[in-house]
Amino acid sequence: MIDLHTHGIKGLDTTMADPLAMLRMARAHGRDGVSAILLSIYPGPIEAMRLQIAAVKEAMDRQGSAADIVDGGPCREADGPRPGLPAAILGVHLEGPFLNPARCGALDPASFLDPSQRTFEMLVEGFERVVRIVTVAPELAGAEPLIRAITRAGIAVNMGHSDATYREAEAGFRAGARGITHLFNAMRPFHHREAGIAGFGLINRDVYVEMIGDLRHTGAETVEMVLRMKGPERILFVSDSVRETGLSRGLAPKSAEGRLLGGSMTLPKAAAMLIHRGFEAETVIRAVTVNPREYLHA
Repeated sequence: MIDLHTHGIKGLDTTMADPLAMLRMARAHGRDGVSAILLSIYPGPIEAMRLQIAAVKEAMDRQGSAADIVDGGPCREADGPRPGLPAAILGVHLEGPFLNPARCGALDPASFLDPSQRTFEMLVEGFERVVRIVTVAPELAGAEPLIRAITRAGIAVNMGHSDATYREAEAGFRAGARGITHLFNAMRPFHHREAGIAGFGLINRDVYVEMIGDLRHTGAETVEMVLRMKGPERILFVSDSVRETGLSRGLAPKSAEGRLLGGSMTLPKAAAMLIHRGFEAETVIRAVTVNPREYLHA
């Protein structure tokens, strides 16, 4: 299993900017049955984000060639579990900072920045091989050229934390974006006269869509709808796990206003629950194994 979106687990998260914390997170995910992870970094000041990326890079260096098992290497273990081994850290997913404050979700809108190629270069300079995915709101001024620049750098672009209309999402896709971060969450909702970015994710056959697999962020009927409309090849179940994961009774943390503050169910537990609830096992397993690997290497 490959989790492309995890911020934290067992009281740890990427904001700690500590390589040992990153390695401990990898061990916690590995004990739960995850083979590889992409550590997600919250938006914040550029220097703070760079420190966090640097910590991930150091953790990756300490793991050595472990990532080869699931990240394009020839080893047959890529096709099966790695019981007892830490999850291989494949790099980082930058969830921002080029996001729309109107759809901030649980993120701090004060940390969001206007899309700018220069800002992006300052953020990732020296870490181009570590950053694997960047989430961008495609409707923001300057987003389309930024998406093209990120894509040219060999980094995948997701669209998310977005108030994009259908046409704006389509323009982002044409500029090079290939995925959508946690479909339906922190984005313009579907409307029968304006399908929005969520409608684009459902209709476009080529775009990948993340879904948090805990049945709290999206209801069972919505998950069923997505699986029927998208087919099995473009679904990416993720945990979006935060530091509370593994410390509570499995309930997603909430703000005082009742807003969900990230996931709290690891990917293997979510996959097992989805299968138990009657979702087709082959589709669920593909969405946490084959699809994330193909997305990273497309």
